[in-house]
Amino acid sequence: MIVEPNGVIGILGGGQLGRMLSLAAARLGLRAHIYTPDENSPAADVAHAVTIGDYKDAEKLNRFGGAVNVVTYEFENVPAETVDILAANRVRVAPGGKALGIAQDRLIEKEFVNSLGARTAPFFAVDDLASLEEGLRKVGRPAILKTRRLGYDGKGQTTIGAGDGDLAGTWDAAIKKAWDEIGARPSILEGFIDFAMEISVIGARGLSGEIRCYDAPQNIHKGGILRRSIVPSPAPASAVRDAIAIASNMLEALDYIGVIGVEFFVEKSGGVIVNEFAPRVHNSGHWTTDACAISQFEQHIRAVAGWPLGDPRRHSDCVMDNLIGDDAARWLELSREPNTCIHLYGKRDSLPGRKMGHVTRICV
Repeated sequence: MIVEPNGVIGILGGGQLGRMLSLAAARLGLRAHIYTPDENSPAADVAHAVTIGDYKDAEKLNRFGGAVNVVTYEFENVPAETVDILAANRVRVAPGGKALGIAQDRLIEKEFVNSLGARTAPFFAVDDLASLEEGLRKVGRPAILKTRRLGYDGKGQTTIGAGDGDLAGTWDAAIKKAWDEIGARPSILEGFIDFAMEISVIGARGLSGEIRCYDAPQNIHKGGILRRSIVPSPAPASAVRDAIAIASNMLEALDYIGVIGVEFFVEKSGGVIVNEFAPRVHNSGHWTTDACAISQFEQHIRAVAGWPLGDPRRHSDCVMDNLIGDDAARWLELSREPNTCIHLYGKRDSLPGRKMGHVTRICV
C-alpha cells in the first residue's frame, strides 16, 4: 500500500491543483502522471507524464491505471464512471468513490452532513417550478437556488431576493426567472444564514486512520469566488474546535484517505454551520505552502501514498490572495513586495473570473 520514492501518483485533472500536487510529489521523490482531456493543462508543464484522454475512455484509463501506483483527483467532478473503470482493474483510488459521489450532489451532501449531527443551512429539493415555489414557502426569502451538480466558484446558482415577486402578478415571473437562470435542472434551495464570517478546515486522514488538521483561515468571497484567506482567523477558539471536530467526523465516516476542505459559516453566537465540502486539496489551503513546513499538497500526496502524515502547524501568520483574471498581470509589481510569495499557474488565457495564481504575504 505504501508508494516508495520513484513511485508514480496518478492524478485525474490537469488544473492548478494538479500542478501543485505534482510539484509536491516531486519534492518527495515521487512522480506525477496526469490524466486530462485538456491538451494545454497547467499540470502537464510540471508532471513526469501526461495522458490526454476523455474521462470515459476505458482503453486509455486502463493504460493510465497500469502505469501508476495509486490514483487521486484534483477536482470533484470526475465522472463516477471513471472511478468504476479504474476500480474494475484493481487500481487504488484515493479518496474513494463514496466521498466523490456525495460531494457531487449538493442535496446528498447536505443530507450526509445532517446525518452526522452537524448543521447546514435550511434546504429544500427542487425538481420543477412547483417544488421551487413550495421550497420558497418553507425556506423563506432571501434564498439561493443552486444546481445539485457541477457548480463551483459561484456558477450554477442564483439568488432570489427578499422582495422578488412581491408585486402583484410578478411572483410566478420571479420563480420562472430563477429556474431558467440555473438551467431548469434538479436543484437545491438554500436559506440565507446570518453569519459573522466564513472559515474552512483543511484536514487529512492517512491510511492508518491518523487525522491532522491545519489552522482554520477566515475566507472572504466576492461574486462566489474566494478572494482572500487570513490565518489565523478571528473566529472564536470554540468555533474552530467545533469545525475541526466536524471535519474529523466526516473524514472518519467517509473512510477518507487524503486532504479534504470543509467550508463553514460562523454564527454571531459562535456556532458553526457546514456550507459544503470538497474531496480534494482546497483553494483556502494554498497558504500552507508558504506558512507551514508541510503544505496541504504534500499532505495529500503523503496520505494517498501511504506515508505518515506531516506536522500541519504553521510557522507564520499570513494572508493569501487569489489572482483573478487580469490580477496576474501585476506579477512584476508583486515580485517587488517583501515577504510575498508568488504562485502563477501557467494558464495561457487570462479570463474574467479565472484563477490565474495566488500570492501569500507572510506577516512579520
